[in-house]
Amino acid sequence: MQRARSPLAGHLMEHRLPSLCGKQGLSLFQFSRLKARWAHRQACLCSRKAFALYEVLLGLLIFAVGIIALGRAVNNCMNASVLSADDARVREILANQMVEIETTPGQPDKAKESKIDTGFGIIKLVQKAVPQEMKEEDGTEVTGIIRVTLTANWTRGRANQSKAIAFYVYRL
Repeated sequence: MQRARSPLAGHLMEHRLPSLCGKQGLSLFQFSRLKARWAHRQACLCSRKAFALYEVLLGLLIFAVGIIALGRAVNNCMNASVLSADDARVREILANQMVEIETTPGQPDKAKESKIDTGFGIIKLVQKAVPQEMKEEDGTEVTGIIRVTLTANWTRGRANQSKAIAFYVYRL
C-alpha cells in the first residue's frame, strides 16, 4: 500500500538542497550555473521573500553608527561655534582696552587687574606696562616708549583659557 504524497512535498525537499533541483537541469545547458541559480531563486516558491533577522540587525547597527557619528559631528560644530564666539568676545574686549590705553593721556598703569562680566562669564583682564629701551641705527637711545601687555583669562567648561596682546605706546 502506497501513501499518498503531497505534490509539494518532493518539491520542497528538492529545493532545500544546496545543489540545483531537477527543474533546473535544462537551464544549465542554456545559462551558466550562477545565472541558473539566480533565475531559479527568482522563480522558485521556496526562495526567501523577506529579510532575515540578522540582516535587519545589521541594518539597524549601520543606522545607529551613522546616527552616533552625525551626533558627534553636530556636537563638534556647536563647540567650535561657542569657542569662536568666546574668542571674538575676548578680542573685542582686548581691542577696546588697547584703544582706551592709547587714547588716555599720561603714563599707563604699570600693573592693573580688572574683571569684566560679559554675561557669558567673567573675564579677568591683566595689564602690565614696562618701559622699553630702544636704539636707533646711529646708536641714539629712544626714550618714552612703553610696552603694554594685556592678558585676558577666562574659564570655558573646566579649562582655563587666555589670550594676550602686546603693543607699544609713546609718551613723553
